[in-house]
Amino acid sequence: MNIQPLIRPELLTMEPYTPIVPFDVLSARLGRAPADIIKLDANENPYGPSPRARAALASLPFPHIYPDPESTALRAALARDLGLPAQNILAGSGADELIDLILRLFISPGDAVIDCPPTFGMYSFDTAVNAGQLLTVPRRADFSVDVAAIENLITHHSKLKTLFLASPNNPDGGLLADADLRRLLDLPLAVVLDEAYIEFSGMPGHAAWVTERDNLIVLRTFSKRAGLAGLRVGYGIFPSALMPHLWKIKQPYNVSVAATAAALASLDDPGYMGQVVAALVAERNRMAEALSEVPFVRVYPSHANFVLCRIVGRDAKELKFELEQRGILVRYFNKPGLTDCIRISAGKPEQTDTLVQALKSV
Repeated sequence: MNIQPLIRPELLTMEPYTPIVPFDVLSARLGRAPADIIKLDANENPYGPSPRARAALASLPFPHIYPDPESTALRAALARDLGLPAQNILAGSGADELIDLILRLFISPGDAVIDCPPTFGMYSFDTAVNAGQLLTVPRRADFSVDVAAIENLITHHSKLKTLFLASPNNPDGGLLADADLRRLLDLPLAVVLDEAYIEFSGMPGHAAWVTERDNLIVLRTFSKRAGLAGLRVGYGIFPSALMPHLWKIKQPYNVSVAATAAALASLDDPGYMGQVVAALVAERNRMAEALSEVPFVRVYPSHANFVLCRIVGRDAKELKFELEQRGILVRYFNKPGLTDCIRISAGKPEQTDTLVQALKSV
């Protein structure tokens, strides 16, 4: 039989998410050892996890036993770190899992989700996976959120359920103003605020607002400040009314014992994480200043661990490939609002120096 007609029809035409090329695959393609590649294309933490996290991974006592389905120890540690109740915290296999879980919670087929591009692609991807209707409110030229347009959209659509916003936003690194967030929280929507990069902003973020606002969800991750991107562990702070239903629909063993051990050890080493964040913020600022001296590079201000650059007077895609041939990886964009743009993660000082020298010579 032909099994294809059994597939959900909206999935037959949906666009797949385009991740970065795996490191080992790209290393082989370029003919370079991984250690010789300067990887600045995925906003990863080049310093990696805390020594305590590495030690915890090396001495896992029970990797053959299923993990705690409630991530009790991790949620308790996060509660201490955040100063918030553990009963409002849910851990996930990366914040990506929680984005999907939120949409499963709210979206029936045809319900609408507001996305504000250019932004993180998982919001639109998971909306499609969950048969939601995606409504886009493009950001302004400076990447700020058009709050008035979102408010206007509410008056014309009866099936709006959820709004996704990142602060700092990916890929430009801009922050959402408190006044704008308050206006958006007054709307009859679940507002999901993705704060994956908040530690690099110097701002406290909005996790504490969740206990005061019934329609605010805040997402965080261990991928960036803790350097655990490969282990996939994130968490969300949710209103109390949502928690019983999230527990019902999440996968039972969603956070592995390895991810849990590394996350707990990272939280037990705030000094290391603080030093790494400070180093990356300093390097982001130094990189932005150095890039601004390259004639064809226009640098946007950023509060994250990366900078967005618009390439003027030459082809950004060609530039991306020229850097790749030199073993330097950056992220290229060519979509509405991001024409001829590259995003560059903050790396180590010597990586910045090599990048800038390459840009000046290509």
